[in-house]
Amino acid sequence: QVQLVESGGGLVQPGGSLRLSCAASGRTSSNYAMGWFRQAPGEARKFVGGISWSGSYTYYTNSVKGRFTISRDNAKNTVYLQMNSLKPEDTAVYYCAARRDNIYYRDNYDNWGQGTQVTVSS
Repeated sequence: QVQLVESGGGLVQPGGSLRLSCAASGRTSSNYAMGWFRQAPGEARKFVGGISWSGSYTYYTNSVKGRFTISRDNAKNTVYLQMNSLKPEDTAVYYCAARRDNIYYRDNYDNWGQGTQVTVSS
């Protein structure tokens, strides 16, 4: 098991940017593919995107392509979600997730952080 702790959430105006971080601890985190999910009020949790073990490959859901970027620093056991051009509909609790295999583009992750709130509002 790997333990995940998200940070960096907050309130941002439409069009603004925010960077979320996810610190991993426990078993060697570099051997986990990492993903980001979000859950808006009254909605199911949705897959935002994922990144491979090495960080060479990424996947994004269509609604965030070109605006969000996932990266990782394996030396720091940290994965990031850079969010630009934020919209009110991006408001949600954002969760970091990990999976032992390298199928970073599938949404069936099995290790979860506690989430961090992102609110996009003027």
